[in-house]
Amino acid sequence: MILFPAIDLKDGLAVRLEQGDMARATIFNRDPGEQARVFEETGFEYLHLVDLDGAFAGRPVNAAAVERILETVSIPVQLGGGIRDIATIEGWLEKGITRVIIGTAAVRNPELVKSAARRFPGRVAVGLDARGGRVAVEGWAEVSDLPALELARRFEDAGVAAIVYTDVARDGMLTGLDLDGTIALAEAISTPVIASGGLASMADIETLVAPRAKKLAGAIAGRALYDGRLDARKALTIFRAAGLGAAS
Repeated sequence: MILFPAIDLKDGLAVRLEQGDMARATIFNRDPGEQARVFEETGFEYLHLVDLDGAFAGRPVNAAAVERILETVSIPVQLGGGIRDIATIEGWLEKGITRVIIGTAAVRNPELVKSAARRFPGRVAVGLDARGGRVAVEGWAEVSDLPALELARRFEDAGVAAIVYTDVARDGMLTGLDLDGTIALAEAISTPVIASGGLASMADIETLVAPRAKKLAGAIAGRALYDGRLDARKALTIFRAAGLGAAS
C-alpha cells in the first residue's frame, strides 16, 4: 500500500481544486519543487502529480514545474494530465517520470493504453475518474456514458500497472474517500487500484489499513495534507505499523 501526496499544477503553482472545478482553485505553494521537497523530507516515498492545465488542453502545459520537481526529489513520481499520445508518454518517461497516468485517452483511444503498457511495462496507469458511476473526461469537464467498471475491465489483460480511481464529487471536498465503491472496484478486477478523492482525516487513514481495504494498492492525499487536517508523519507511522509501509 502506497500513500501518495498529491501536487496539482495550475499556472505553474501547486493548487487544489474542489470537485475538479478550475474556477475553485486554492493556491497552496507557489513553488511546486519546494512542496515536493517537503513531502520527500516528511517521509513520503512516491509523489502523485497532475498537470491540471494539461488535462484541459490535451497536452503538457506545466512541464517546467514538473521538471523542477524531478530535479528536486529522488523519490518516484507518477504524473497525469494531458498525456494523450505515445510521444508524450515516451517524453515524460525519458525525463524521469516513473509512471504516467492516462485518463481521457483511455476512453477515447484505448489502443494507446494497451500499446504503451506493452512498450513500457509497469510504467503506465489508467486514471479512472467517475461522477455518478460514469467516467468523466477532458479534465472532468465532461461525463461519458461509460460505466467506470466497464472501462477498468477493458484493460484487465493489457498489463496496466494500476487504476487510479477518483470520485470526482468528493475530490477536494474533504468528505472522506468513497471506500465502499473503490474496494468494490478493486475486488471486481485484477489490476491494482489506487483510491483518490476526498481523503479527509486520520480516520480515513485508519480505514485504509483495516482488513477490508487490503485489496487496495494505495491512496492519494491532497487538500487534507495542505490544510493540516491530516498529520503526514502520523499517517505514515500508521501505515508502517500496519505492516504496509509507505511504498510496499
